[in-house]
Amino acid sequence: MAVLAASLAISEMGGKSSQTNALLSHAEASNLWNFFQAKTIRQTVLRTAADEAEATFKDNPQNIPAAMKAQSDRWRQTAQRYETEPETGEGRKELMVRAKAKEEHRDRSLAAYHMFEYASAAFQLAIVLAGAAALTSVVWLTVISCGLGVLGLGFTVVAFVAPNLIHLP
Repeated sequence: MAVLAASLAISEMGGKSSQTNALLSHAEASNLWNFFQAKTIRQTVLRTAADEAEATFKDNPQNIPAAMKAQSDRWRQTAQRYETEPETGEGRKELMVRAKAKEEHRDRSLAAYHMFEYASAAFQLAIVLAGAAALTSVVWLTVISCGLGVLGLGFTVVAFVAPNLIHLP
């Protein structure tokens, strides 16, 4: 029974840690997607401003004032910079990659959390049945308790090693 209780403690600790990691990764992914959206809005505003400035002179493009053409070009360069900024990692492309990585980490942590929860349930049932077996000396309760302990151990190992291996609803 002590081994089952210790296994339950490990499983509960792993589950809580996975749950915390999932929540943190979800918040970080959300922040990155918000930053991505802000960059997209800024990019759209700059492109629209450049298009509007150039559209004013669309019938006679050679008459566009040099200062307006220069400003339009700067707006387009800035809009392009918002698309990708490898040096800072804050372009739309880089933000998308980072956000998706956080989502994958969140999903893995959630899967581990669920495996730890199944393991904890199995360990709890095993402890109850082991206690009942000790009080009543009923052998089949001991067998079922051992089986649930092994099942709990299996879920715990899966949670640590490959939480996405088994998909349970």
